[in-house]
Amino acid sequence: MDIKRSLVLLLSSYGCFLFGQEKTIDTVTVFDNQMKRVKLFHPIRTLSPADIQKNSANLSDVLRFQTSLYIKENGRGMVSSPSFRGTGASHTAFVWNGININSQFLGQGDINNIPVFGYDQLEVKAGGGSIIYGSGAIGGSIHLNNELNFNKGAHASLYSEFSSFETYNNFAKASYSNDKFSFKVSGNYFISQNDYEVEEEEYINRNGRYYNTTFNVGASYKIADRQTVSWQSQFFDSSQHYPIFVENGNKTKYETQSTRSLISWDIQKSTFSNSLKAAFTEENFQYFGDISGPKTSGATGKNYIFKNDFNYFFTPKLNLNVISEFQVNKGEGYGSGIGNISRNVGSLAGLLRYFVSNNLRFEAGIKKDFVEDFDSPILYSFSGKWNPLRWYHVAFNMSRNFRFPTFNDLYWEPGGNANLKPETSIQGDMTHEFLFGNFKLSLSPYYMDISDYISWLPTQYGYWAAFNTNKVESYGLESQLTYYKQINKHRFKLNAGYTYARSINKETQKQMMYVPLHKVFGSFDYQYDFLKLYVQGMFNGLTYTTTDEKRADALDPYFVLNTGISATLSKKYTLGFRVNNATNTIYKAVAYYPLPKRNYSIYGEINF
Repeated sequence: MDIKRSLVLLLSSYGCFLFGQEKTIDTVTVFDNQMKRVKLFHPIRTLSPADIQKNSANLSDVLRFQTSLYIKENGRGMVSSPSFRGTGASHTAFVWNGININSQFLGQGDINNIPVFGYDQLEVKAGGGSIIYGSGAIGGSIHLNNELNFNKGAHASLYSEFSSFETYNNFAKASYSNDKFSFKVSGNYFISQNDYEVEEEEYINRNGRYYNTTFNVGASYKIADRQTVSWQSQFFDSSQHYPIFVENGNKTKYETQSTRSLISWDIQKSTFSNSLKAAFTEENFQYFGDISGPKTSGATGKNYIFKNDFNYFFTPKLNLNVISEFQVNKGEGYGSGIGNISRNVGSLAGLLRYFVSNNLRFEAGIKKDFVEDFDSPILYSFSGKWNPLRWYHVAFNMSRNFRFPTFNDLYWEPGGNANLKPETSIQGDMTHEFLFGNFKLSLSPYYMDISDYISWLPTQYGYWAAFNTNKVESYGLESQLTYYKQINKHRFKLNAGYTYARSINKETQKQMMYVPLHKVFGSFDYQYDFLKLYVQGMFNGLTYTTTDEKRADALDPYFVLNTGISATLSKKYTLGFRVNNATNTIYKAVAYYPLPKRNYSIYGEINF
């Protein structure tokens, strides 16, 4: 038996990534080729475009109601940031088609300034991932993925939605592919006056208007047998008017524009694969202290990225993955004291994977980053997965991860600190998976320790400054229960999760701010022929908003329920209706900014 045939037979029994590429290289181009390998050892929460549409107002709602993340949102559609396993916003890596897109200025991603539509998959990974996805992947990572299919012909769809608070959401996409060429384009326009009112809190979301526009385009061409050249780009423009508390308050706004583009050359052979990527990302933002005046502050950041991912099979059971990357990060600030700055960043990582048998596999990784002007730590990881019984699987992961200081941390005037050290973390988790008929239950206890935590603190001189301060210890439990059953034309689907997160400042022994101890989320979907119905709920426990665990300032626990119904006729025309916050709950994700009470949306979709 030749090595190619034995490789395919062996990896097909594993459900492994390379078999998937052997099988599907003629039908689909996947830009984040590492994700299939990550899934061999880590549980991943995958959301389809249909899942995303259930919470179409913004990406914050998608993640709040369908994942374990806690989302800090300063009112609907405003500044928003995620928290994985009790960590901060800068400890979450946003990854667009395999490229880390966290801001070089803030070190994080503003969720509501990342498009919600236009992806083929949105995937959420909890736990450290700096070896593959770089700085900031300490608490977890959020993956925004696109795919290009071959031999699918021409397709198009139109989606239009009207919602409460004068909200309009329109999305269109089209694609064409044959056996050699694939092309896909999409566009989204979203606008909302966002003037909701919460009478019980004596709150009106004045000056809450926001809009955004997104354009995505991608193409892939087979230049030879098992070789493709692919391109993916995204253009985004957004404006947010920040809410004010009184009618005659000073109105402000924030505008941002981003460009992301990558070219990939992929080779897939029987014993090796290689993916060479060149990418360019640009972020521009402007803050207006007076909505009708000139900008008060702003910045422009440009990143040039070159990344190569080489994977070689010594034997069908043993492979070596080498990932090298080089970046040039450039920035220029306005009104912040940040001038023209530039930083070179390089890295070299190696991962060795050994497939002992159909039911046992291991992965060991090591990485060295080379960050200009910083002494970066050596990173490592070790993972394994074992399926000892048909109904029980177990996986474990441990890793060292890091985040280097951002441009704002280093150069903002006043307050920037050029002597900052990178944050480092040690983390471990173990996932126990139980299979009972159509039910699947996973339990994942975890532990994380973060050193040299970068914090902005008040100084004796009257301004805030960046320091390496306290150490943070985080531990807890993530769990998920899924169920699927089909009886004739009846389909039932359940997805529920519970998280317990204890995140402690080691110096004060107090819970970190905006880290709820308990969160429960879940959804139930029912489909009969052309009719679909879903119910979606989320409970959030007590959440402290101060460093001293002051109960009077904490956010009270709350439960929010959403529901929707839709009908599809002739497999082309869909009409749906949603009720958001059907329980009419009064709740906040950030102090002083209530989120909307009961509201509605109606939508239609046409597929060609």
